[in-house]
Amino acid sequence: METNTQVKMLAGQFLRFAVVGVINTSINFAVLNILSYITGISKGSGVIPLAVFAFAVATANSYLLNKHWSFRDQSHADAGKKFSLFLIVSIIGAGINSGTVYLITTHISPIFGLSAHLWLNVAALAATGISLVWNFIGYKLFVFKN
Repeated sequence: METNTQVKMLAGQFLRFAVVGVINTSINFAVLNILSYITGISKGSGVIPLAVFAFAVATANSYLLNKHWSFRDQSHADAGKKFSLFLIVSIIGAGINSGTVYLITTHISPIFGLSAHLWLNVAALAATGISLVWNFIGYKLFVFKN
């Protein structure tokens, strides 16, 4: 019976994390598209700083929502350590995310006649899925261990 409760709690936690992920993904996509529009960059190595910046904005939001809602961490003890661990996990996630965007936009030609700009969004979506898994595991095991 206790295992069933733990599974339900973990499923609820992952669902909240996924909702936060949708919000953060929306922020990430909005920032990435605005920067791409302003700079005219939609592929190549120039896309890396755009993706990193967009990811950083979403990550700041992510910390607050995940700490207080997804993982329901109300403790104030070791706040600096938790935030540092969160940043480490997130920076690795940013590398995974940005690297995936770079690899897809630079080394895989757009399919189905998609424009370079739409292909950038496909790449960002794939990168988000991969970094979602990394981030949940990292936050769960290393940051918000409760």
